[in-house]
Amino acid sequence: MTVIADPHRPLPVDVAHHAHLTGVFAPQREEVDVADLEIVGDLPDDLNGSYLRNGPNPRFDPIGSFVFPLDGDGMVHRVSIAGGQASYSNRFVRTPMVELEEQRGEAIWSGVMDGYTPPASVVGDTLAGTTRQLPDINIVEHSGKLMAMAEGDKPYLLDRAQLKTLGQEDCDGAMRVGSTAHPKIDPHTGEMVLFNYSLEAPYLTWSVVGADGSARRTPTPVPGLDKPMMIHDMALTEKYIVLFVNPLVFDLAAAMTGGSLLAWHPEEGTRIAMIPRDGGGVQWIDTDTFWVWHFANAFDNPDGTVTVDYVEHLYPMGFAQTSVPNRSTLMRALCNPSTGAITRTQISERAGIEFPRVDDRLLTRDHRRIATVGRADEDHDVLESLWFHDVHAGRDDVWTPGVALGEPIYIPGEQHDYWGSIGTDPADMKSRFYVLDVENPADGPLATIELPIRVPAGLHGAWLPAR
Repeated sequence: MTVIADPHRPLPVDVAHHAHLTGVFAPQREEVDVADLEIVGDLPDDLNGSYLRNGPNPRFDPIGSFVFPLDGDGMVHRVSIAGGQASYSNRFVRTPMVELEEQRGEAIWSGVMDGYTPPASVVGDTLAGTTRQLPDINIVEHSGKLMAMAEGDKPYLLDRAQLKTLGQEDCDGAMRVGSTAHPKIDPHTGEMVLFNYSLEAPYLTWSVVGADGSARRTPTPVPGLDKPMMIHDMALTEKYIVLFVNPLVFDLAAAMTGGSLLAWHPEEGTRIAMIPRDGGGVQWIDTDTFWVWHFANAFDNPDGTVTVDYVEHLYPMGFAQTSVPNRSTLMRALCNPSTGAITRTQISERAGIEFPRVDDRLLTRDHRRIATVGRADEDHDVLESLWFHDVHAGRDDVWTPGVALGEPIYIPGEQHDYWGSIGTDPADMKSRFYVLDVENPADGPLATIELPIRVPAGLHGAWLPAR
């Protein structure tokens, strides 16, 4: 194909002065495989598996715009642990966009908020008019399939041994219209439950993938939503799918005239959809306005109410026109699907936190521990502390190593359990993987794995026990 220069191609992003393209966020363009990593301390003998983490990482310097965390090609990082030793590898998730840009040696597609799509004269008929695919949010394994998850799109299947990109996956049609980046796997049934929002009616659907990988429920419309809304995460109980529909609305008319694709409408309030997993009627609960990126867990109570633990923000940063300082806190919502009542209470005094995680084996059931990453003090900008919340005892513990930390992960060992996290020291830009004892995490790491390259600050990960 003869490539013709596009006069409408957006200008390059000013990478050198972009907060999420420099420092600990700077993209990593190198792919490596390194064994026998240096370890400070002793790795527990009962750890045998891999930690994988996905995150936005543009293959080439972006053009048009770059909005973290919505933009950026996926890069999966893996830290493998066995027999007291560790190794590291990383790979780009190679979508058709990444593959063509690698052939050309430069970015062709712009950021999602820019509105530009390349013409056929630049990318050919098949890819003309497409937007960049972004399987860069999360990494999930279910029914033997390792998937790099996108926001509102089908994931990309990866080879578990080499992390090679195999192509898009629709999970037997359950993800035919796309998927949340945060599907939930019920550890007791093996089912993977998911939702997807759309810019066109039906604006919201939900699906179920059986433990064997078959579609137990194909995309099913959720009644009660009359406009396209962004919903990033979900919670799951034995009986319900819980969706917090905060008023972040897709505004296509504004986007077509140079405005923002997403607009915050606080006057509309927050609505909570309680979707029975047995297919019964959806119950909606109305409450005042707030924003949620991520949930910790949820579970059913004997009296029919539902407990939901999550991190609550006043509004979504970057999309709300307000001068009010934002605040994020760990909250517990008690929802009553029968009466529509809701009570929200703060379960930790700590503010400025995000990325809540629990032991995934306890999803849909009551839990004791929640870990988050946050700031040591509210006036700090860097997420430099791991906070460990005992919701039964009402106690918080903290470990502050003074480095930029990522999302914590619960790691079940054969005899003991642990917390893990990747951190990058802004002073020397070296990344490390920390392993902490689950009972005494504030004491600091039992072992620190020195990673061979810097791992850019990213998003979500998973622990995969060795097969």
